[in-house]
Amino acid sequence: MEEKISKEETTSQPEQTKKEGPNMVAILSYIGILVLIPLFAVKDDEFVKYHAKQGLVLFIAEIATIFVSWIPILGWLIGFLAGIIWLVLAIMGILSVVKGEKKQLPLIGQFADKFKI
Repeated sequence: MEEKISKEETTSQPEQTKKEGPNMVAILSYIGILVLIPLFAVKDDEFVKYHAKQGLVLFIAEIATIFVSWIPILGWLIGFLAGIIWLVLAIMGILSVVKGEKKQLPLIGQFADKFKI
């Protein structure tokens, strides 16, 4: 008697977890202070490191925007517009992680290459 093994049964669980694990950690790179988790937790994965550097630059830009937004009227306007831009860039970064791409963020992505982590 031969047993038929479906394709789903032959896929090993560790391979799926190995691919999904770093991607889930890389997503944290684009969520504010959570960028510290991939920076310190996963140092040996180039994919995670790439997105952690991108997320670090985004986080620094967000912090700078907070300081600028303390300036009355003009600072509030700049802070509001920059906040929308940072949100869009974070979403773009998360989508890049989900797709498994190393895609540089517009405007600020080139600064990530300067970090040696």
